[in-house]
Formats: sequence, C-alpha cells, structure tokens
Amino acid sequence: MREHDYRTQLLQGKVALITGASRGIGAATAKLFAKHGAIVGINYHTSAAQAGKIVESICAEGGHAIAFRANVNDAEQVEAMVEQVERDLGPIDILVLNAMATGSKSKSVATSKEENSSPFIPFLESKWDLYHNVVVGALAGVYLPARSVVPFMAERKRGNVIAISSLVARLAYPGTGALAAGKASVEAFMRVLATELGPYGIQVNVVSPGAVETEASAPVLQGQKEMLENALPLRRIAQPEDIAGAILLLATDGAQYLTGNYLAAGGGSYMP
Repeated sequence: MREHDYRTQLLQGKVALITGASRGIGAATAKLFAKHGAIVGINYHTSAAQAGKIVESICAEGGHAIAFRANVNDAEQVEAMVEQVERDLGPIDILVLNAMATGSKSKSVATSKEENSSPFIPFLESKWDLYHNVVVGALAGVYLPARSVVPFMAERKRGNVIAISSLVARLAYPGTGALAAGKASVEAFMRVLATELGPYGIQVNVVSPGAVETEASAPVLQGQKEMLENALPLRRIAQPEDIAGAILLLATDGAQYLTGNYLAAGGGSYMP
C-alpha cells in the first residue's frame, strides 16, 4: 500500500455509521473516514474489545469515534443503536452496510468475522439451512440498518447509503452458491432502493470487493494466494484499506450525483 496524504479532509463534519466495523473492511473504513474528518459510529456485535481498539486508534490520531453494540439481525437492537448514534453523534449522513447476519436471530456476524462457519461449500454437499442462513442474513444485514436509518435521512432530504457486496455474486466461483445468491439479492435490493430513495435526496450505491486479505479470509486464501495474485491485473490481493478507499470515493460530496452504481473493487478481476 502506498502512503496517502490526508491533509484534505473529504468528510469533514459528517456523521457515519459503519456496521461490522470492529475489524477487516469495516475497521479500515472507520479509520479512513475518521482521517477525513468524519465522526464515526463503529457497530459491533460480539467483538467489544476489538471495537474499543479501533476507537482508541481513531481518537489517538485526533479523530472522533464511538462504538455501538447491536446485532444487525435484531430489529430492536438496530433501532436502539441508530437512536443512540443520532443522539450521541448527530444526524447520520453516511450509512455503510458492511455487516452480514446469519439467518438465526441468535447469532450475527460481520463480513469480516473469522468464526463464521464457511459458506464455501459445493452445491452437491450443501444443505438448505446454509442457503437460508446466508441469503436471509445478507439481506437482514442491509435491510434492518437501512430501515432504521433511512427514515431520518428522508426527513432531512439527504443521505448516502453504501452496501458492501462481493464479486462472488458475478464471477460464479465453484462452492460459492450461497454467498453469491445472498450478495446478488443485496445488489438487486439496493438498485430498487436507489430508485425509491432518489427523490428524497438519498444516494444508494454498492461496493463489491474481490479477494481481500483479512483474518476471516486467511483460511480460504491459504495455499491459493500466489495463484490468485498472478491472475489479477494488479498482481496483488486487496488489503482492507483498498476497499475502504473505494467506499470513501462514494461517500464524498464529489460523488453526490452518483446513485444506483456498482463499483467493483477487485484489482481488475471483474471488468463489466
């Protein structure tokens, strides 16, 4: 990664809520947003200590962040979190939908959460429970936070919603049927939201990462990293900071006429 100059603060004074922000892509996005002047709400479910470290890191560099606990698969918890964010940080300008829930109400997991059972199972070895949990979880992770935040944005006639998908929805890798179906449903849902929410001044876009090197992806990438890197035009696997940069592009005022867009952040692995 090249070092960047953050003297220009692209999100000065804006309030951002990022779900699943205790690690991985969510954490990198929280840090980058804070460096650009945003006041950041860091959502987590079970990783309180990790979320606290992200807050400490941001505050140590002069930023402003607070961690908020909520299971993104629980409507009551999400609503309570959003009310607390609006009360403690101010009106939410940017909502980054990074967390992904399981179908069970008793558990939720961010897209970067390592202990999630792997969704990478060939169809002939799969069971319906896996597909149900992953597809419903992918939708819950965007629907419930958006349903709680968007009414406030609609009242204010402004807002920016960015959902995190995955290139597995378009590249048809073997064994990714459940995750591909879940993320494809997220992309379709966000296109509809872009149409419905545009008249309220709300932007809705999707960032779709390819392979990203995180704690969660390490077991999947093990033994394949060199092969994957050689297949990419940029010849390297993405770091969470790479995806955070793509999210930042859509969060700035310079992108205020962009909505309903799909941004592939895959190092050239997908060129629509």
